[in-house]
Amino acid sequence: MTQAERPTDHLINAADEVKIRQRLVRVALGREPADTRLRVGKLLDVHSRMWLTDQEIVMSGRRIAYVGPAGSYPGTIAREVHDPDLMAVPGFGEVHKHIESSHVTPEWEAALVLPHGNTWTCEASHEFSNVNGARNLEFWLTARLAGSPQKIFPLPGSAVPPTAYEWGGGHFGYEEQAGFLTESLMVAGLDEVMDWPAVWNPENPSYDRLWGMIEATFEKRGVIEGHAAGIRDMATINGLAVAGLASDHEAWTTQEVLDKLRRGLFMELRPHSLTEMVEGLLEAGLTDWSQFALTTDDRSCSDTLKLGATDHNVRLAIKAGLSPDIAIQMVTINPARHMRLTPWVGSIAPGRFADIVLLDDADTLSIRKVWADGELVAADGKYLKPVPRIEWPGWATQTVNINRAMKPEDFAIPAQNGRITMKAALLRPFHWDDDFITMELPVSDGVVQRDPDRNVTKFSIVDRFSGIGKTSSMFWLGTGPRTADSALACSMGHDKHNIWVVGSSDTAMAQAVNALRDIQGGWALVREGQVVATVRYEVGGLMTCRPPEALDAEMQALYAEGGKIDWMYEPTFSPRWFPGFPERLAFATLTCAPWRWVLVAPSDLAPEGFVNVATGQTHPIVW
Repeated sequence: MTQAERPTDHLINAADEVKIRQRLVRVALGREPADTRLRVGKLLDVHSRMWLTDQEIVMSGRRIAYVGPAGSYPGTIAREVHDPDLMAVPGFGEVHKHIESSHVTPEWEAALVLPHGNTWTCEASHEFSNVNGARNLEFWLTARLAGSPQKIFPLPGSAVPPTAYEWGGGHFGYEEQAGFLTESLMVAGLDEVMDWPAVWNPENPSYDRLWGMIEATFEKRGVIEGHAAGIRDMATINGLAVAGLASDHEAWTTQEVLDKLRRGLFMELRPHSLTEMVEGLLEAGLTDWSQFALTTDDRSCSDTLKLGATDHNVRLAIKAGLSPDIAIQMVTINPARHMRLTPWVGSIAPGRFADIVLLDDADTLSIRKVWADGELVAADGKYLKPVPRIEWPGWATQTVNINRAMKPEDFAIPAQNGRITMKAALLRPFHWDDDFITMELPVSDGVVQRDPDRNVTKFSIVDRFSGIGKTSSMFWLGTGPRTADSALACSMGHDKHNIWVVGSSDTAMAQAVNALRDIQGGWALVREGQVVATVRYEVGGLMTCRPPEALDAEMQALYAEGGKIDWMYEPTFSPRWFPGFPERLAFATLTCAPWRWVLVAPSDLAPEGFVNVATGQTHPIVW
């Protein structure tokens, strides 16, 4: 078979897979020539957790055809590469990651993380799904079809929409999930099931939609990923496992990890708690780490430039006490087994993609070279391949749909006639409590006012999908600018990704949202009546199609301008809520467990946008 006759092998489909493997059989037997032999000093066999010396990896096209002791291959080879001082380990994989949180499009994210060894990713796709659900699969496969060496295995989002009280650019149920899983073998399963009240409560308005997605995933033998934040009691953990949710990446304590592990959940450890988890589990006597993976979840390109990608997670695990081979298993064979992807990724073995990380030191995970798709793609921390030029179409770049200029009065909270004060419902970021906060606030000119002396500002959600800019507003405690006529707005508001804006005046809030409308998403900062910084996320309002370094420069300019503002602050339930520039407000509009009272864009079930997502109860903003 000539090169022109070979299947493209960019994406995985059954018909081409048969042709590829028929050819690989002949190559493995030496009956058809191979393309490349890579000979290395050592090779980590992740199946047995053994280091093998002086090994050869024979590649044909994008796949591995043969692995064995140096010189044992019986066929002819076009190209020889010998790295006797380097150690080969499989390309690293992400078991659960939102590429959108890098804020660069997939082809640029690949160029960012491949030098760090990350050759494949299970994309938890409810972010872009909530912006344009109909085009979700097309979006995630575009970069690969354009020639990107990174493999993306999309998992359509269960949280589309995140709750029944939200709406927007996507709505997934049984039919959509069955369609995704039928359309492509790249689709690995169902993205993290986060709406626990909708799983257990038949009266919840999302119950049928969510169980329809679970049913479709079972039918197609996909993996159902879980999200069990704040769920620590034994009955609920058992309930999660019974429902078919196969994993959790939200555990915070060693005991929580053990309780979930012992009920059959695959545990995915995130960097912010990884050190404590590994140390605690080792102290508890854990010896079998096969049910664990290391996961990034969310990491901006700015943080990746500073910290690294999957390799950062592995180094944290090694420093916490794991041996390098176990830590490497947790980003290779373990996640591949869990996601049922072992025919293609997770090990250096015949039939798999030729994705290989070459180390010069295992204890420090010092990466010298990275191969992907049978080619050298990175060396000494530098990406070596051209980044595919993708002209993202309007369905990806025109997603901030507000067909008017926002006005200050859009954010006003009217008072009842004749009142000089009104009682108000307040939230604070990450307010995981059954009850909201209440406070008596002043009234002026018929409008309920902020109270910066008591750390009270205004927070709003603006829908960016209907075209009319429906807005819900309330007062928040301990966040936002105290500086006069200042506001911060962002089109990334997990997980619905409407625009959120916090400000010390309604005029500044309108300015910030209008600035986002003009650039089709990102960040906008207004200080003392002037737009002083913007960051452009023109793709989905979540990402930008340009080099990570260019985006990072814009982010650093935003941080510098943000440093000139007096930001309110109060501690809250989350230990990851910090003083200063309130970047994590992007995660403060989550509606999954353990959130209760939240602010969403106005909907039929929550006309003012203030709703308890655990119970469905609504409440006035002021009364």
